Amino acid sequence: MMKQLFYLFLGAMLMVSCVEETNPEFDQKSFTKIYDNNLFTINYFPIDMVQTEDGGYLILGGRRLETPSFIGIYLMKADKDGNFVSDVEVDESFTNPVARLALINNTYRFFCMDPLTYQVHLAQTDANLEAVNIEPVNGAFNYPCAAQADGNSFILLSYDDLDKQSVLTVLNANGNVTQSRAFTIGAGEDVDGPILRHFMRIGRQYPFEVGRIPGGLYYFNGFYNYTFSLVFTNLNQDGPNGVVNGNQEEGGLSAVQPLSATKFAVARFSFDDNYLVPNTTLNPTGISSSVNLGGNTLPELEPNARIKILRTSINNKNVLVYGSNTRSKQIGLYFYDEATGTFITSKYLGFSNPFEIAQVISTEDGGLAVCGTTYVAGRFPRICLIKLHPDDLSKVK
Repeated sequence: MMKQLFYLFLGAMLMVSCVEETNPEFDQKSFTKIYDNNLFTINYFPIDMVQTEDGGYLILGGRRLETPSFIGIYLMKADKDGNFVSDVEVDESFTNPVARLALINNTYRFFCMDPLTYQVHLAQTDANLEAVNIEPVNGAFNYPCAAQADGNSFILLSYDDLDKQSVLTVLNANGNVTQSRAFTIGAGEDVDGPILRHFMRIGRQYPFEVGRIPGGLYYFNGFYNYTFSLVFTNLNQDGPNGVVNGNQEEGGLSAVQPLSATKFAVARFSFDDNYLVPNTTLNPTGISSSVNLGGNTLPELEPNARIKILRTSINNKNVLVYGSNTRSKQIGLYFYDEATGTFITSKYLGFSNPFEIAQVISTEDGGLAVCGTTYVAGRFPRICLIKLHPDDLSKVK
């Protein structure tokens, strides 16, 4: 039965706006916002973000709970100028929200789980956070890892902790399963240790992803056969159609963006090193290794950096935007020509306090928006939102 949740709007949120406050017109085009509050024990962090139809921003986040096993769900709405509008702490009966936040049938949807049964649930809300509905998906699926919208359907990666399998599933907008296939992660008592530590956020956060080659095979970036791998499947045969193997849990792809049937923009990690590979060919029906992809190493990125790839158009040019975290505690944006993979320019965001990226998206005015975490006084984690107008991206050409 559908459960209706109502929210406590937290009036304690205080908006701190930075950069060029003396120019209102500039503020509307570009801004940096830090969403502070006077409760030092509060720990919210962003997971994903979308721009709503009214030009505002809806942020899906997590929050630390008193019971430390899993993370709670936090949602926040900002207006088109980045000003705080409302927020909600979802009931602790539901935990572990995963990206991506998707707009389907005029509602914003994401997956989460029941912390007692671990069962996957589908949540939906409106752009103003007036109500949220959460109900279980139709099927015995546990531990959601990543999700992506595919038209009016979802592609979901989950983890079966009983049979030790990565499970890739296609569901309709109501959470009913249309296709599903499971892939072994390997045998052994502690083989799933990294996955469970990921969910409890006491270990490394792995870059789980799912998607589909346009009109072609499905894929997931996750654990398969003892290794963090990129797995391609048609969801019909038992085994994968193709695999890009990593190096157990110490190497693999940290971001994936298909550009065509065989052309991809990816990033990879190998132990502590990071490599950006904006133009490479992968065989979705063959076996290969991420180690052989090469790439541009960036020593300025922090070890095992979180990396996001956005495929977009800026100043009438098709580009790939790589977003990541630098050793100097800034957010780095790296722009590449989509057609050739040639580096164009870079831009660094953040000042005074440490900044970390959660997501980068295109905005309706042709610019970019980045949500992330900043640490006020170097200690207190707070959600931040940075808006870049196309004028700020004049070097992208």
